[in-house]
Amino acid sequence: MQFWDQQFATPGFKYGTHPNVFVVEQSSRLKPASDILIPGDGEGRNGVWLAQQGHRVTAMDGSRIGLDKARSLAKGCDVDLATVQADLASWEPAPDSADAVVLIYVHLPPSIRQTAHRRLAAALRPGGLVILEAFHPLQLQHTSGGPKDAAMLYDLETLRRDFEGLDELMAEEISTVLDEGPGHQGPARVTRWISQRPGQAR
Repeated sequence: MQFWDQQFATPGFKYGTHPNVFVVEQSSRLKPASDILIPGDGEGRNGVWLAQQGHRVTAMDGSRIGLDKARSLAKGCDVDLATVQADLASWEPAPDSADAVVLIYVHLPPSIRQTAHRRLAAALRPGGLVILEAFHPLQLQHTSGGPKDAAMLYDLETLRRDFEGLDELMAEEISTVLDEGPGHQGPARVTRWISQRPGQAR
């Protein structure tokens, strides 16, 4: 059983069922009934909430168990949620297919990170958004979650290189306090970044 299947196999929801605070705060940037792609959505908390707001959401994850929980959560909330089980090391979404790509704590090893990020950027339509929150390298000073490998943590310069060609709308590296199920609890250092594909939104 792969790592994330093991994590999601425990009872309950590892990161809770409530959406990420940053996603909620920034959701006003999304046009009504957007096509939203959420790689690494795990047990579906963000995808289900965005579907409740009237968006068309595709949740992608490598974990079958996580996606089973996501579908169950969506059913309980009476919303539609499309799911895709795939590996970001090789998966390539259709170009020009998304109005937004939402990346919440999706930490990839350097060997695949930039290629995966550029594939996701290519999925954006003109005017489409990347909404991203991730742990900063200084998160290693905290115990509230995230990889214990600095190479898998993101600062703004890393994101700017990976998503070169997008227009930066918001960028910050801040301290916060997380309360997202048992998996994310306590003081944290995070990187928040929003960018947009140039061009006129449809």
